Amino acid sequence: MNEHIVKSFEDELNNLAAEVARMGGLTESQVADAVTGVVKRNQALAASVVARDDRLDEAERDIERKAIRLIALRQPVANDLRHTLAAMKVANNLERCGDLAKNIAKRTLVIIESDPLTPLTRSIERMGRLVVMRLTAVLDAYTRADVDRALAVWSQDDEVDEHYNSLFRELLTYMMGDPRTITACAHMLFVAKNLERIGDHATNIAEIVHYEATGDEMITGRPKTDGLKP
Repeated sequence: MNEHIVKSFEDELNNLAAEVARMGGLTESQVADAVTGVVKRNQALAASVVARDDRLDEAERDIERKAIRLIALRQPVANDLRHTLAAMKVANNLERCGDLAKNIAKRTLVIIESDPLTPLTRSIERMGRLVVMRLTAVLDAYTRADVDRALAVWSQDDEVDEHYNSLFRELLTYMMGDPRTITACAHMLFVAKNLERIGDHATNIAEIVHYEATGDEMITGRPKTDGLKP
């Protein structure tokens, strides 16, 4: 393989990773805006998150097409194959995060029609802030090929679960105490569950980064907090 072909192949791999990074930035914005929308009861922002979801869907499809084309034409092996597959897998997880952010935004449009539940909103805000931080950290780990940073995100998987379990109990208490809050609390519960799932996707990405860099899959089970989770 001559030097020109090698350089061209490297450029394609780098461009693929750059597209994943750009998609990551869009996903971060979607999740952060979804959280802000529900916390601030901002109808316009929530509607914007729903409308912008198509961009993530198209970005994921474009990355997948380019990765498949690269595999078909370049037939990468070893590290290069892992880089290519990692780009597809990360993009898929990001697209799912975008879907979950859209679902949060849709729930927000219903929640804001009810009276504010301020203590619950604060709990959602804390959980949302943690999830956004984890997503930002793992995307930084992907961009920098930083295994240690990815492992740090992976090892903190139970923190989001703890927030979810606490919020779940808090929501049940509200619903039992005042049946008029049941509708709003049910939607809040779905918001919390979607945030918990975004946290799981961040952990998935951490495992992908580890595999991409080392060629080894994570064997140890994820740290989990026992608790009430439907």
